[in-house]
Amino acid sequence: MDNSGKEKEAIQLMADADKKVKSSGSFLGGMFGGGPHKVEEACEMYCRAANMFKMAKNWSAAGNAFCKAARLHSQLQNKHDCATSFIDAGNAFKKSDPNEAIKCLNASIEIYTDMGRFTIAAKHHINIAEIYESEMVDIEKAIAHYEQAADYYKGEESNSSANKCLLKVGGYSAQLEQYQKAIEIYEQVGANTMDNPLLKYSAKEYFFKASLCHFIVDELNAKIAIEKYEEMFPAFTDSRECKLLKKLLEAHEEQNTEAFTEAVKEFDSISRLDQWHTTLLLRIKKTIQGDEGDLK
Repeated sequence: MDNSGKEKEAIQLMADADKKVKSSGSFLGGMFGGGPHKVEEACEMYCRAANMFKMAKNWSAAGNAFCKAARLHSQLQNKHDCATSFIDAGNAFKKSDPNEAIKCLNASIEIYTDMGRFTIAAKHHINIAEIYESEMVDIEKAIAHYEQAADYYKGEESNSSANKCLLKVGGYSAQLEQYQKAIEIYEQVGANTMDNPLLKYSAKEYFFKASLCHFIVDELNAKIAIEKYEEMFPAFTDSRECKLLKKLLEAHEEQNTEAFTEAVKEFDSISRLDQWHTTLLLRIKKTIQGDEGDLK
């Protein structure tokens, strides 16, 4: 479908909206009290233009039009509409300019936190984190936004949402070799979920991840941690994850890379290990003297 007509229409609408904004601040506009009304009309026109630009897939122009609407809403003290327009702008810029998308989403977050809408602010911190993950590949900044989202969710007693954000932070922290930070997160989330009938099945996975992080730092640390998790959460003892950890400890003590690899293969044949687990297991395996091999 040819949307070039929509783009031309949008450009004309933008020009008309710009004229309205200028005339609203003029001497005559002020005298006859048409200022705020004209600004409201201009807001509506910018939003209509933005949607036409979206139909024409001109994402930058759509983002700019939504930004103009947001700034006018700000002048009119329409906080909610201002935040919504910044989010619309951010979503358009996501497809063309990730940096601009982040600026717009940050602007909406400032408004929502000022209004005490912390759950919505948290959601948009996650959106920014995802842009840093996928578009900018800046994991440190993604971590910072997931942490902020988790803080806001905790403050609003949305513990399940907070845990999801913390698990993202834990996963990335381990990849960046920030093992102590990862351990604290996995232990915290494991302890939070083990008493919940609906979530306790996941607790063994979090204690497993914490144990792997301990293992990389120090074999004795891992032993002590596994015993602690078994005491805290008796169901962990019978889990396949705990049994694997004990086999790995034994192989590590004996400096037996074959036994280590065999234990991992056996586990993987039933429960597929993802890239995160594989990376950490390889790091552990490389601490066995002189080994630079792979796991399979």
